[in-house]
Amino acid sequence: KTNEDLWLEKTGQVIPEDISGKSYVEYGTKAEPLLRELFKLDYPEYQVFYEENNLFLNDKYPWGHYSADGWLIDQDGRKGILEIKTTEILQSMQKEKWNQRIPDNYYIQVLHCLMVTEFDFAVLKAQLKTVFDGVPYIQTKHYFIERSDVEGDIEYLAKKEFEFWQYIKSGKKPPL
Repeated sequence: KTNEDLWLEKTGQVIPEDISGKSYVEYGTKAEPLLRELFKLDYPEYQVFYEENNLFLNDKYPWGHYSADGWLIDQDGRKGILEIKTTEILQSMQKEKWNQRIPDNYYIQVLHCLMVTEFDFAVLKAQLKTVFDGVPYIQTKHYFIERSDVEGDIEYLAKKEFEFWQYIKSGKKPPL
């Protein structure tokens, strides 16, 4: 959605669409605990934590919050986030977005999570599902992000989120 669409939602002028009943949302919600357990099996060097209805807040960023799919502690005692994504690949262009990189929308979400939590790293576990002739094919990818490698991007995002927050607080519509 555009920043104008988001501003309308955040200022209460438009009610966001309820997507909780969509099949892809239900699939992701039901698959998440299973994928978290598979992560534990595949990466026993991490301690994996999760609590229902968790919410991370940070006084530095009063507009920011983050509900974690999981959080991690590595063998050195560093804290990290575990972000889990499920997606169905319907076109080859969608698959290309996942080729050796995280798609931009998910990358920005990971930056936001690192900003709010101030954790040291993030792991994004992505399950990419393609269906051919009624048969599902699953590919799982793991992306490891060190905070120190993306600190500049986090700072840029924090600045842009702050600017957007000022529009929400003032009630003034942002430029598109």
